[in-house]
Amino acid sequence: MANPAVQIKHILTPEAYLLQENDNLMEIRHEYVNGLVYAMGGASREHNRVSGRLFVRLAQHLEGTPCEPFQSDMKVKVQRANDVRFYYPDVHVTCEEETDRYYNEQPCLIVEVLSDSTQRIDRTEKRLAYQMLESLQEYVLLSQESPYLEIYRRRTEWQRECFAGNARRLSENCIIID
Repeated sequence: MANPAVQIKHILTPEAYLLQENDNLMEIRHEYVNGLVYAMGGASREHNRVSGRLFVRLAQHLEGTPCEPFQSDMKVKVQRANDVRFYYPDVHVTCEEETDRYYNEQPCLIVEVLSDSTQRIDRTEKRLAYQMLESLQEYVLLSQESPYLEIYRRRTEWQRECFAGNARRLSENCIIID
């Protein structure tokens, strides 16, 4: 998750960002928002447990389908006209043909694991950006502190649902995990 307080001070084109990021010219991963580049902070042990378990469960569930889950090292590109962003969601699922080795453009499910330092951006900036993706059916926010999740589902309009405790149904539009 990007920390907005840590940014490179010059504006980059999307192409320059991808060149640096994909060739690992910088040791730290960065998210890209309209020319500004934000360094990604490390994740806690619990954050990794939550996202790792979800990834494994999704991989097992999607085996034999055209859909595939990805972890936080694969970027998602969000573009609307000149508004170009590259984020590293904790987990996402796409059913698209591979068009680029380093990012996906058509995820149907995106999951972010919340932390104190990132939840504001996950709930606002990223949610609004991700919801511009026509392919996205669900955006899920998982707490690493307690059994709580928020799901934003695309219906006619985006609808928010919150679950506390042992919520069993993660997705109904893109994939189903019981």
